[in-house]
Amino acid sequence: MLKIFFLVFMAGGIPVAIAMAGASLAYILMSGGLPPFVVIHRMVSGIDSFPLLAVPFFILAGNLMNNAGITTRIYNFALALVGWLKGGLGHVNVLGSVIFAGMSGTAIADAAGLGTIEIKAMQEHGYETEFAVGVTAASATLGPIIPPSLPFVIYGMMANVSVGALFLAGILPGAMMAILMMLTVAYYAHKNKWGGDVKFSSTRLFKALSELAVVIGWPLLMWLLISQLGTPPQLTVFGGLAALFVLDRIFRFEALLPIMTPVLLIGGMTTGLFTPTEGAIAACVWAMILGFAWYRTLSWKMFVKVCLDTIETTSTVLFIVAAASIFGWMLTATGVTAEIASWVLGFTDQAWVFLLLANLLMLFVGCFLEPTAAITILVPILLPIATHLGIDPIHFGLVMVLNLMIGLLHPPMGMVLFVLARVAGLSFERTTMAILPWLVPLLVSLAIITYMPSLVLWLPKMFF
Repeated sequence: MLKIFFLVFMAGGIPVAIAMAGASLAYILMSGGLPPFVVIHRMVSGIDSFPLLAVPFFILAGNLMNNAGITTRIYNFALALVGWLKGGLGHVNVLGSVIFAGMSGTAIADAAGLGTIEIKAMQEHGYETEFAVGVTAASATLGPIIPPSLPFVIYGMMANVSVGALFLAGILPGAMMAILMMLTVAYYAHKNKWGGDVKFSSTRLFKALSELAVVIGWPLLMWLLISQLGTPPQLTVFGGLAALFVLDRIFRFEALLPIMTPVLLIGGMTTGLFTPTEGAIAACVWAMILGFAWYRTLSWKMFVKVCLDTIETTSTVLFIVAAASIFGWMLTATGVTAEIASWVLGFTDQAWVFLLLANLLMLFVGCFLEPTAAITILVPILLPIATHLGIDPIHFGLVMVLNLMIGLLHPPMGMVLFVLARVAGLSFERTTMAILPWLVPLLVSLAIITYMPSLVLWLPKMFF
């Protein structure tokens, strides 16, 4: 009965969050076994979670970075580093998304933020609009894979696993996905005989490599000072940050300080300096320091607008989580999850077969549901089966999130499709066709991540 109510509401075009809460309420009223107040109680308790506090702060940090001119700096840095390669702006597109993924945590923010700059630049350099849209859409999926990640926060809360471990689990798969996408760009560049898009400059390249060296060397230096020489952690970190600002002022780096955002987040969480939730607050403070004080590209008027946008997005996400909380609880209470688990385990007891079936299901669901709603519905159903078959919940979380990110590129409900169609001025149909070839590197990445759990779990096991 619960499933029937939900499907009827969805078929009637009712938004998924209202459909989940409405189906639960309708079932309770029809069955008469529970008071209707249970719906409100379960929805409130569903969002009464400390890890969920990270959601509004990560959204705010991404919006601040997006509105403070940080995206332009990231684009220019990526242009200096790889723009001279064959198919240069395609490589810039991927590398820019890798960097921006360390700030926004969402695929849609990446597509709307960097996508606007990248597609326009590629069109001006003579690239086909379809190619520009395809590479932008594919690289946008890196947003929730490379930490920080809003879907990881939601999954961590639903699955009761460490958000910090999930963040670390996304680093190596995200790097692998970026490499596969850049190889795809190189293939198209070779096939179409494209050249570089900016003139090779040893000075610009050396400056960009210097920035990269500082980003890699800074955390290593901090680790050496704290763990090997025994210097006080707080004093060392603040001294190191002061040194970064001095270096940025002297050498006028393009994007050194923005690129340090994911380094500071991951470093702070793995060393125990702060929790993922506190890390989200630290990311907001860092973005405000850069926007207001250092680059001076943020105004108070812009800040108020960013805060209002953040409130709107946060309320949408949390309402979905609240509605999914009562729906998931009802699925468990009515025995639906147990029935599904029994059916799947009766069909197969092989982990690899279950992962194949789960991938097909999640790819299908991702075409119709927003990732937050899909995670909150699928975790109570699929995670118990995965755990029973010995699949690590951290590994399964990454598989689930990647499936749902690929779903964002599919009609009929793929939000990245709608965003890029508007940005590029293409029809929905042409945008869909432009993205289809880029599903190849994404599905190859999905297969590798699904059946090579060591790639996902190596970093989490090292630090957790």
